[in-house]
Amino acid sequence: MRVEEISTWVEDAQKAFASATDLDSLKAARLAHAGDKSPIALASRGLGSLSPDDKASFGKVIGEAKAAIAQSLADATAVLEAERDRKVLLEEVVDITLPVNRSHRGGLHPISIIKNEVSDFFIEQGFAVEEGPELESGWLNFDALNIPADHPARTMQDTFFIEPVESGMVLRTHTSPVQIRTMLTQQPPIYVVCPGRTFRADELDATHSPVFHQVEGLVIDKGITMAHLKGTLDNFARHMFGPDVTTRLRPSFFPFTEPSAEVDIFFNNRWIEWGGCGMVNPKVLATCGIDTDVYSGFAFGMGLERTLMVRHGITDMHDIVEGDLRFTRQFGVGL
Repeated sequence: MRVEEISTWVEDAQKAFASATDLDSLKAARLAHAGDKSPIALASRGLGSLSPDDKASFGKVIGEAKAAIAQSLADATAVLEAERDRKVLLEEVVDITLPVNRSHRGGLHPISIIKNEVSDFFIEQGFAVEEGPELESGWLNFDALNIPADHPARTMQDTFFIEPVESGMVLRTHTSPVQIRTMLTQQPPIYVVCPGRTFRADELDATHSPVFHQVEGLVIDKGITMAHLKGTLDNFARHMFGPDVTTRLRPSFFPFTEPSAEVDIFFNNRWIEWGGCGMVNPKVLATCGIDTDVYSGFAFGMGLERTLMVRHGITDMHDIVEGDLRFTRQFGVGL
């Protein structure tokens, strides 16, 4: 072992580290020039066989050589790690200007959204939500509601009858049969709303559809008056159209309510017909087995399509029923 030879090992190690192009090649150079089988490591282990004087002199030289090799390795490692990090930043950067997948994943129809909104509102007022079949018996759809046999609604020009006609089954023309089912199966007090799909033999145009949606409300309790009905409708209208909306009741006629009224709202500087209402006809209560000397009640019904159209300024029913996503997306997914 000579001092000149040790200096050569240091120079070779420094050259190998400096010429490494990446961390993998630097690792190979480290094993060759600073690993357990490198010349400097073997020389260090061989110090034990030297005389005390040679051990002292060569130990100092080998120590300095190992320190020089370690420093050279550290310098080369720092350079290559910095180069690696710069390369990673360039290659793995996210280009936020690239287009992403904006495909529509679906959502509720605007009618379903407003139906849920109305249901939630009345649940908060202490009402229950009741639903019933869309294929209904004529007795529940007409007779139990005091609609006489010669009423225009019972003609094929207004109602979808199910064959054979003798079956007496119809596609319900309103959700009022759900009210009848509720009164037949529950004891007062009754506070329910009945949202759902209904059917009438209308042509599809800007304001009509053969398939549409209603929400009806029914309250049966002791001491119920028109004042309770008006207060309920005022609260409902403010929720749907804002705190500044005004309501009015116009005298009207429905076989299942007495007295009866049309509900109008003053919205966007004009009066708009919103729905129908009234005190439940005592004949209807008696048909359902409710004591009219003890209980009274009110009922109301609004079209959900009409409510949606008035609130959002929609002028054509086709937009609601044709399923154009450009229309439905503006209402959100509703989930």
